[in-house]
Amino acid sequence: MKAVFLDHYSICGRDTSAIAALCDRYTEYEFTTPPEVVERCHDAEIVITNKVRFTAEIMDALPALKLICIAATGMNNVDLDAAAERGIEVRNAVGYSTYSVAETTICSALALLREVVYYDGLFKSGEWYASGRMFNFDRPTAQIRGKNWGIIGLGNIGREVARLATAFGCSVRYCSSSGVTRPEEYPAATLDELLEWADVVSVHCPLNDKTRNLIDAGRLRKMKPTAVIINVARGGIVDETALAEALDNGTIRGAALDVFTSEPLDPSSPLMHLKEHRRLLASPHNAWSTVEAIDRLIACIAENIKEYLRR
Repeated sequence: MKAVFLDHYSICGRDTSAIAALCDRYTEYEFTTPPEVVERCHDAEIVITNKVRFTAEIMDALPALKLICIAATGMNNVDLDAAAERGIEVRNAVGYSTYSVAETTICSALALLREVVYYDGLFKSGEWYASGRMFNFDRPTAQIRGKNWGIIGLGNIGREVARLATAFGCSVRYCSSSGVTRPEEYPAATLDELLEWADVVSVHCPLNDKTRNLIDAGRLRKMKPTAVIINVARGGIVDETALAEALDNGTIRGAALDVFTSEPLDPSSPLMHLKEHRRLLASPHNAWSTVEAIDRLIACIAENIKEYLRR
């Protein structure tokens, strides 16, 4: 039985011996471009992929393929209907990054409210030294305790963020992006109500037809000028052009983004040309990628392969 991992770079060089031990032949490729997929997978029974796309046409060219293991939770890179029609199993990994993404969310809120990016830049640019003053109060900072925290999407990650925010002394409310509400320990609100109420808004919902550009210019204007927004879910949920304008105009205080509509982000994006870049805290889609989370991800992939082999 042959297995290939098409974008091994996505697990940061962590030990994959638990996967290799399950296969007669196992090959890892650091990165795979679309034209290379069929050649590299032509005789593989199992393929592991994070972001390499699998279309119906690619599946038709791979008669040996029986299992696609997604090295992530999101399954939008695989044509699931086509896989089902061809009898190809698709398994993803769930829950491995909950704590990592939740911690990144809390960290981002603290950094934005305490103006960490601004004051770090002030220090490194020499502006603080040039001022000759012991203290600098260019931008007032704020504590997280006592703030209103609004969560969009109360799934596993959203719920963990709610728990941590509560521990920091925040009041928490949530909005269901699907429109389905269920008994929760946190009050539910409509999206508009949530945005008007919250000092911190964090996004934890999936990207779909309902949530694409969910946070647009109109919704950003409903937020407080002192509020911040954090998106660690999927690019496309927050309208990036509208967000750039809101940051430049002072409509909101700041934003933290770990996900973008194109990754890596195109240099022409308005987010790359902000008048005041220190209002934005950005990271390259790595909120999930602590070593602990990656090791759990590898264990999930190995277990998915074991379950397939037991059948």
